[in-house]
Amino acid sequence: MLGSTHGTLTSDLRARVVACGEHPRDAVHETAAVTASAGDLDVSGRALYASVPDLDRFFRPASVAVVGASDAEGRPNAGITRQLIDWAGRVGARLYPVHPTRETVFGLGCHASVRELPEPVDLAVLLVGDPLPVIEELAEAKVKFAVAFASGYAETGAEGAAAQIRLAAAVERSGVRLLGPNTNLNAFERFRDDLDGPAIALITQSGHQGRPVFTMQELGVRLSHWAPTGNEADLETADFISYFAERPEVGAIACYVEGLKDGRSFLLAADRAARRGVPVVAVKVGRTETGARMAASHTGKLTGADQVVDAAMRQFGVIRVDGLDELQDTSALLARARPPVADGVVVYSISGGTGAHFSDLATAAGLPMPQLSGAKQAELHEWIPEYLSVANPVDNGGHPVGDWRGRKIIDAILDDPSVGVLICPITGPFPPMSDKLAQDLVDAAETTDKLVCVVWGSPVGTEAAYRETLLGSSRVATFRTFGNCITAVRAYLDHHRFRAGYRSPFDEAPRTPSPSFRKAQALMRPGKQLSEHAAKQLLRAYGIRVPREQLVTSAAAAVRAAGLVGYPVVMKASGTQLAHKTELGLVKVGLTSASQIRDAYRELTDIARYEGVDLDGILVCQMVERGVEMVVGVTQDALFGPTVTVGLGGVLVEILHDAAVRVPPFGEDQARAMLGELRGRALLAGVRGGPPVDVDALVEVVLRVQRMALELGDELSELDINPLMVLPRGQGAVALDALAVCR
Repeated sequence: MLGSTHGTLTSDLRARVVACGEHPRDAVHETAAVTASAGDLDVSGRALYASVPDLDRFFRPASVAVVGASDAEGRPNAGITRQLIDWAGRVGARLYPVHPTRETVFGLGCHASVRELPEPVDLAVLLVGDPLPVIEELAEAKVKFAVAFASGYAETGAEGAAAQIRLAAAVERSGVRLLGPNTNLNAFERFRDDLDGPAIALITQSGHQGRPVFTMQELGVRLSHWAPTGNEADLETADFISYFAERPEVGAIACYVEGLKDGRSFLLAADRAARRGVPVVAVKVGRTETGARMAASHTGKLTGADQVVDAAMRQFGVIRVDGLDELQDTSALLARARPPVADGVVVYSISGGTGAHFSDLATAAGLPMPQLSGAKQAELHEWIPEYLSVANPVDNGGHPVGDWRGRKIIDAILDDPSVGVLICPITGPFPPMSDKLAQDLVDAAETTDKLVCVVWGSPVGTEAAYRETLLGSSRVATFRTFGNCITAVRAYLDHHRFRAGYRSPFDEAPRTPSPSFRKAQALMRPGKQLSEHAAKQLLRAYGIRVPREQLVTSAAAAVRAAGLVGYPVVMKASGTQLAHKTELGLVKVGLTSASQIRDAYRELTDIARYEGVDLDGILVCQMVERGVEMVVGVTQDALFGPTVTVGLGGVLVEILHDAAVRVPPFGEDQARAMLGELRGRALLAGVRGGPPVDVDALVEVVLRVQRMALELGDELSELDINPLMVLPRGQGAVALDALAVCR
């Protein structure tokens, strides 16, 4: 009955079951969305704000029913029932065993069915192989929440996926909120109640992957909740992020995500957390092709293109880490540390080699390491020999940490206004000096608002300086590896920088269609690829500049068009199924005379005839030469819907793969941030004597394409502006070619 793998529904399986008369939760939600107020929906009718499920009665129910309860020795249900009885006692809930053939379970009176319970219960835990028949009973009994442990659903393939859709549809009709199926007992763990400070709330799709974070309680880190979401037939990761973001005791949310059920819901939840300033740290598997394939087979979910997932998380402030060790250390730091008063990081060590090594790694990771002022260095040399470097990193040579000088040095570093973080790597224990160094760091941390981090490098980890002094402090962040410390500190600084400047893009998302939308709709051809000429008309509708051009169907007309457009010109074949014209020889550039125009027209039409290409004509275009070739486009992502991409363009676009992506809606700041992510961004500033290009015009094109993605998302499968010629500063940008595919 119980399983360890998880899965949700692929779109093709969902479609097949819907065709047979079933109605999955997603379809119901789409119907319900149209009843929301207009101010809560964007231009395409999608929600702009995350709903927050009231999960108080799930985590702290007043009453619980255990359906399938047992006390039969050696049976799995007996162990689970006993654990639930203990948990109910801890949270103060009344527990009712439910079993059709038992009078008592562990001494508690047993009821034959949910219908016979003496009161409506908040939570029903279903220890049955097939929860579907029980769902209707739960609805009649007005049960608020249910947990289904049963496996054999979407994680097992097509048949299980179809069964999961039927379960989800029954849950939707019932009004009961379901956790699972294929979940476990993690929500009912024993949490320590003797720890203070902000807590970590944990969300995992695989229960074992949350164990490292959960066991951090033994190191003094407080945990408040654990949501094991399983297959997410109903309640999903996004629901718990939204709920935890509203809990006053939650300082950070840690997630292990195998696959996202719905990209939009996830971003809305991340937006809610960002608005509240609650950091979300996530391991999202599927970075590599192998990882993505294994995630799909393990979860049955769409993992999405990883570049899109990565960009979407970054866009909404979700901190993505790679390992469970990074998840635990980063979420613990973000939950407990106060906001930085400065960005500067200083490395303080007893060894020049240790300080140099750590500083190299920190600098490579992008941590700001300011050089301390001359006055501050002179002050430090009062206690540190003159021959040692104290510029940053600060090397004390070892001996000062063993006496009164050690605390003086730490206080002096923390007193520098450019310093926000002090990191002290202690590569191994060397009592009594290491004991005193640890105590000085803890004592100093209690007197400052600045972050003090220690890397305890001993592989043993049983030393008193580590177990008692460092872990006994709620103010010092203690790590076991250089890498985890650097990852966590970078995430800490990035989060607070992001938080300070965060403006929700959903607040500024368009609610009503623009005049451009109505013009564009008339140009769309469902299921068809537009010709270049038609695609450029689509761009014109949204105010994106295209070159002067005319579509002609004869050589004589081409000559007349060239005179109107102005020499030199470019001639290109234009057709509805023509994507790569250059490879077929269907582009002629630099034409300067009527004879060249006539020859080019004849050659282009001959090639098209030979290649079997249907033309709607030949384009005679203005030739634009000076600038940087970029690509801007729209693609449809399986999880997030329409996405916008910008990168280096031209014929090398598929070779260079230098592009950045965002999920609409986003503002000008994100459009500019996309350009900053490009490896070839220096080209925009001008290289080898070339002038800087019109970055403002490029940003404007990106934002106009985003508007297209928002308004035409249901009708536009793909848009590719390549090349977009970005001209010298003040001269704008021109879309020289375009491809558009309608849905």
